[in-house]
Amino acid sequence: MRRLFEKARDSHDLGWLELVGLNLVESEARSQSTDAGRISCPRPYEGWMRAAALWREHARRSGSPESLQRAEQAGRDAARSALNDDQTIRAAVDVGHTSMLAFDLYGAPHRLSGLLDSLGHLPDARRTETRAEIEALKVRLSARQARLERDAERMADTANRLTEVMQLLKPDDTTIGQDLQLDRAALSLEAGLLTRNAALLDRAGSELRLLVEHATPDERPVSRARALALCGTGMAALAAIAGDNDAHQQANSLFEAAADQFTPDHSPLDWATIHLLKAERGQADMHLLDQAQKLTDQPGLILGALIRERAMAHALDEAQTSNDMLALTKMEMILRRRLSRPMDEATAIDWASDQISMARLSLVLAGHLSYPTQDLGMALYEAADAAMLAGAPSLAARARTLMMSVKTV
Repeated sequence: MRRLFEKARDSHDLGWLELVGLNLVESEARSQSTDAGRISCPRPYEGWMRAAALWREHARRSGSPESLQRAEQAGRDAARSALNDDQTIRAAVDVGHTSMLAFDLYGAPHRLSGLLDSLGHLPDARRTETRAEIEALKVRLSARQARLERDAERMADTANRLTEVMQLLKPDDTTIGQDLQLDRAALSLEAGLLTRNAALLDRAGSELRLLVEHATPDERPVSRARALALCGTGMAALAAIAGDNDAHQQANSLFEAAADQFTPDHSPLDWATIHLLKAERGQADMHLLDQAQKLTDQPGLILGALIRERAMAHALDEAQTSNDMLALTKMEMILRRRLSRPMDEATAIDWASDQISMARLSLVLAGHLSYPTQDLGMALYEAADAAMLAGAPSLAARARTLMMSVKTV
């Protein structure tokens, strides 16, 4: 087993990382950074590139801003250690992957446009594989822009471009290939739900089934969980559209299966995402949601802001049901304290999340007290605008949905 593990650690494919816990991923990243930085390191470029990939995986599963910074620095160190133009280009692409992950975690759409612009200024790569990696990153960035704009036509077109790029990758680029497959399935699913396009939904379903089949729990538990969660999201959306209770139960089963792939400390953000998805569909377990909130308590982390807003909404429902005015008062004090923080201590994403929660609380208090609600529409409009500008469209959608409730008060 030790020999097999050592062989996996030295391979190009880092899929083996899915089998180890977060602490070991961090330990591997630190060890690799130390080795790459030694004067005696025989191949520093490869060492730094591997260190960047390890730090990026740690950031992807933990949301750690420090790991993002280390991944970016390792990519820049790789560029300084490059022996030829191709290695320099690949190091720049690696830094681009870290920047894209930073957007996924913390938003800021300017990262996407700036990164696309910088990729456009790269010199022409000679190797086919390098050109394919550049194009893959460009298309994935375009996919994120399309999802921000909620442009169904652009999403579908980008999904087709992802298919073309995947054919250019080397067969052993399985990790990149799986990321592209997940992006393509998510695009097809979202575009299909926006337009009620059966062909796109069928394609997304087929791709997700293949991902689940190929990502076995003994080899790729994290990839499997991500695919299962996406399947559950699609099934839950279709169940809501059709009013199908059986489909709703199937969606819950998919979320449960995704959550069973690993423990919370193995991949905290993936585990928290699954329980957020359940909570958004009325299947919240407050104990697990509180645990997810603690795991994602990072300033500016989009997932953390979404979970905090959802946890507050469920706590508010419970307090309203039991007519617990003391709990409502405590929630108001917490939210007012958070909203009164200086601008340099709060991010736009966190502010938008707290503003939505405050508006929701105000609507409840208006039913018990003479609580003013005339400014809630504007507050929610500002929250939606701030969330969109920060790159958190899901948070903006919650603000817009709540605005409809304000109009009926």
